[in-house]
Amino acid sequence: MKVQPLRLGDTGLSQEEWQKLKKLSNPKKIQNFLNSLPFNFEKGGETHSSVRFALKRGRIHCFEGALIAAAALWIQGKRPLLLDLVTVRPDLDHVVALFKENGRWGAISKTNHAVLRYREPVYRNVRELVMSYFHEYFLDNGRKTLRSFSKPFDLSKLGRDPASHGVNWIITKENLAYLARRLDRSPHTKILSPKQIRNLREADKVEIQAGEIVEYRK
Repeated sequence: MKVQPLRLGDTGLSQEEWQKLKKLSNPKKIQNFLNSLPFNFEKGGETHSSVRFALKRGRIHCFEGALIAAAALWIQGKRPLLLDLVTVRPDLDHVVALFKENGRWGAISKTNHAVLRYREPVYRNVRELVMSYFHEYFLDNGRKTLRSFSKPFDLSKLGRDPASHGVNWIITKENLAYLARRLDRSPHTKILSPKQIRNLREADKVEIQAGEIVEYRK
């Protein structure tokens, strides 16, 4: 899972911005840093900010947190991998950064809820990790909504190819909605059959109540 470490000169970041990411030298430190940033409720409109501009704003949501985590991992010589968790509407998809330690998968996650958070690197494969989110992913009516997940999406392979529109996801001022769409359209794996979906049991009332716990209020 190793890759050539991302160098300062390849990013366009300032020395100060670079050092902020470089000191996040392991997944636990990255997660703690993301937790220290308030949640981005996108009050001024939908955002898909680059690493630089998410850090400048100082508020992030899951996609922006995953990009920050991916950049920090890449600086440490680990592949910058995103994982897209796809739901049925009106629930929202969730994006995390993947990492691997000692042959096991873990995930770094920015969320405002008590669930869908960091995952320790104890999972044998990505599907096993994804399924650790399954029972926590439900609506206020108890309906379980997780349906599929993406193949690990490697940001190091984007480079400056034409499909990336020449945009640098680390420093651009542009809204990275194109990158979110590209992740949406990447290969995904379904986790349930139609019969399994029909047989799903709704979450209990106590689970629904626990799911209402949030870290930040709008």
